[in-house]
Amino acid sequence: MSMSPEPQERRALGQKRRKQIRRLEHGGWDGKKRKESPLKLMEASMRERVPSLVALKYERMAASPFGYFRGAVPVMAYDLSLVGNTGIVCQLCGDAHVRNLGAYAAQDGRLVFDINDFDETIAGPFEWDVKRMAASLVLAGREAGSKNVHCRDAAMVFAERYRMSMLEFAQLPVIEMARYQVHRLRDIATLEGILRLAERAIPMHTLMSLTEVRGQENAAVAGKKKQAAKELKTVTKNSAAEKESAKAAAKTTTQDRVFKTSPPVLTRLTGAMADKVLAALKSYEVNLQPERRRLLAQYRPVDVSFKVVGTGSVGLRDYCVYLQGNGANDPLFLQIKQEVSSAYAPYVGKLHGAWKESSHQGRRVVEGERAMQVQSDPFLGWTTLDGRDYLVRQLNDHKASIQVEDLRATSLMEYAEVCGELLARGHARSGDCQQLAGYLGKAPRFDEGVVRFGEVYADQTEADWKQLVGWLKRSNKRAGKRSGKAVPAGKK
Repeated sequence: MSMSPEPQERRALGQKRRKQIRRLEHGGWDGKKRKESPLKLMEASMRERVPSLVALKYERMAASPFGYFRGAVPVMAYDLSLVGNTGIVCQLCGDAHVRNLGAYAAQDGRLVFDINDFDETIAGPFEWDVKRMAASLVLAGREAGSKNVHCRDAAMVFAERYRMSMLEFAQLPVIEMARYQVHRLRDIATLEGILRLAERAIPMHTLMSLTEVRGQENAAVAGKKKQAAKELKTVTKNSAAEKESAKAAAKTTTQDRVFKTSPPVLTRLTGAMADKVLAALKSYEVNLQPERRRLLAQYRPVDVSFKVVGTGSVGLRDYCVYLQGNGANDPLFLQIKQEVSSAYAPYVGKLHGAWKESSHQGRRVVEGERAMQVQSDPFLGWTTLDGRDYLVRQLNDHKASIQVEDLRATSLMEYAEVCGELLARGHARSGDCQQLAGYLGKAPRFDEGVVRFGEVYADQTEADWKQLVGWLKRSNKRAGKRSGKAVPAGKK
């Protein structure tokens, strides 16, 4: 066991990093430093994706500046590499933005709220996550209709809460810091609503949403199914009523349900491809802890589908497996999601203090998630299919996240504070909170630099989004001329 320096020494190392980049200097950004076009960077990131779905990804990115931001991690990773960094390395979420926090079920069944998307996770300078989250708050606030001053204030609340939380974590015993929980979530109106949605996102709800009875349903069954689905969507504070709703849905199920087909978002798979997906679960099982393997062994696979998810992940291969445990009323849905190299990978290799990442991209995501989260999905694992790397996890197990339109005024401020606290905890768990606290210090200089960056990078994102929209319009116009008819935006 190697001996770690004393806490005071590690904090002093963090303070010395201020000579590498002053805290106020984090506010600097100049798009003229770019030597690569954002469009070319995005085009290069599409090489691993299903060609027929690339247009759909661009279409979702073109919907709004925030939609573009969600899908343009390769662009921001490149941009962050052009400016100075602290060299203080921890595990990055990699895609830190307001919609990548959410509620999900912990191993003991309780609902937790935390960062929950790690496709881009990698070891890198801690401030890259902080800057991305700050920019996302500004963009999300603007999209929700908040004034610029409120968006700036939200970014400041986030940055200040991040810094103050890190100073607090540096004072705690290591074990207490690692298992630190945010207990006031139910007191925040926006988050309380998310947790209520998560309570209703039970496997039976997923079953009714994604599957149908094989073949023709009779009128009575169809009527019961519609009524059960309506009950499941009804907002109620009465937990007993929610249990009755779940029971009503259970009564409508049969043992012969299969995935719906609604292309391109959901497509049922049969034959050789379905067999390949199920075979990939064999190598996944080996990566689970023994007690998890015993649990999984009590489920049997029923059906397989291909599913399009998110914005950044559109075009990557994503399969869902429907399994049954103790009968038709005990469904389990596993998501088998293709993972490629983090967009930050080309830029972190030369960083001082960066550690070696796993060569299996699914394993990279699993290890990054476990490093940053206090509670992780008990079925989290990885596998390989047709030579490609995949992450495996539960699909929609009590999961829910914020809607951008809800981030107005007070809600934006409250949510920003939680973002700061949770991101700081993830970095403290996976890095050295003494060095981080030493660099950040008690003065708000780092906060001010991050807020300035968030504003100017939000402006840059809006300009990049307009460039993408213009490029799509020109591409559609050319395609329309060749075919003699107009092509909808993003459908080329």
